[in-house]
Amino acid sequence: MNSVHPLAPRAARQQKLREETRRVILDAALELFVQQGYEFVSMRSIAAKVGYSPGAIYRYFPSKDEIFFALAEEGLRRLNAGDPANTPSSDPLADIRATAQRLYDFSKEQPQFFALIFLDRRVPRISVEYGRFQFMGPIWQEIQARVVRCIDAGFFPQTLEPFVALRLLCAPIFGLAAHELSGRLEADEDVQALVSDTIEITIAGLRAGAQKRATTPKSRTANTIRTA
Repeated sequence: MNSVHPLAPRAARQQKLREETRRVILDAALELFVQQGYEFVSMRSIAAKVGYSPGAIYRYFPSKDEIFFALAEEGLRRLNAGDPANTPSSDPLADIRATAQRLYDFSKEQPQFFALIFLDRRVPRISVEYGRFQFMGPIWQEIQARVVRCIDAGFFPQTLEPFVALRLLCAPIFGLAAHELSGRLEADEDVQALVSDTIEITIAGLRAGAQKRATTPKSRTANTIRTA
């Protein structure tokens, strides 16, 4: 006969409460980081926002950096989870388009995560926490493989470097998303049309073999993890 240990329900409730408290802290920190800028937020200000003592916050996160890393991991997993090109299609160019579009869609779906991870220059480098973000390694390799499939299919020149191609494709998307999030676009501008045009024009330039001066940085030949 199976029996339930009398402490099991209590332990489950405590675990649930701990997870809920952790979520409250993360949500409050994300809001503060985006509103005030990462460097201007302290553990004390996060504690004040959620109504806890600073000591209570430290029981969940040993530092402000640790809170950022937890948020960055969550944000990057959300970004990848919504990528329609995770399962390669029979059309490699469609996969490339989907990769760039997903970046913009993420800025619309999760503007706070997008701003914190990609726009705040003062946040810690993700490469410092290599172990936690190892899941990004295979994802980045797959994204580059999409460019390689386009090269193999004859859509892109054989001399095209995947890293450079992705930089050229994604950089203007970051720019448009940043302009939109900061309210620097006109009210009647069709941002999705701009994004679509940017993707198509960049792909057309890559297909035409337009001369490029950029090359893949040496740091990208190592197994480093970056967000962009």
